[in-house]
Amino acid sequence: MRTLVRERQGMTALDVGCGPGLVMELLSPFLDVMGLDIDQEMVRQVRAKGMEAVLGDAQDLPFKDDSFDLVYCSFTMMWLPDQQKAVQEMARVARQCVVCLAEPDYGRRICSPPEVSRLDKGLIRSLRAEGADPFTGRRLDRLMRKVGLEVDFEAYGGKWTGAQLREEAEAEWNSLSKAVEGFVDTETLERARAAWDAALADDKLVLINPVFRAIGWKR
Repeated sequence: MRTLVRERQGMTALDVGCGPGLVMELLSPFLDVMGLDIDQEMVRQVRAKGMEAVLGDAQDLPFKDDSFDLVYCSFTMMWLPDQQKAVQEMARVARQCVVCLAEPDYGRRICSPPEVSRLDKGLIRSLRAEGADPFTGRRLDRLMRKVGLEVDFEAYGGKWTGAQLREEAEAEWNSLSKAVEGFVDTETLERARAAWDAALADDKLVLINPVFRAIGWKR
């Protein structure tokens, strides 16, 4: 994002689905950022940090056309029932560009050993049960092109190996096992845990969670 705005002062931005304002905090030193979230508690938390936020729906933004230099979101699109409408709205209120900073694609997740990868289908089913679209990442390019934006599109590797994975392995396992609870049987989960621990001990555990980003330019 720093490269995108070239450290220019005074550029305005809208964070769609801002949550508690974590990304806003990172970008506010070089952008004049406003947050928007559908959850009043998230709006309250952003304001408590001294930043500006409003209550609103990403699929019906409460702003006039061309209200911000750029409009961005992060891990938001996957939770929206009408992703195309959201991109259309983001493009409408942006003067220069729309940026999807990060959206995952769980259909392209790679895990090793194979006993762990057998949990992937359960993970996808659990996300769908929560109302998420687990394949959002791959769709960003098409969603933006459909509203007339010129798109730069790529994937982050999202690869965890070595020291980082060892440090975060227990938290990652707890998150994964909780997510698939009720979507895989106990025996499959137990085998996955045993394989996970063995691979971690042998430095052979690998997780690749691809996350996509797209910048859509208005011309």
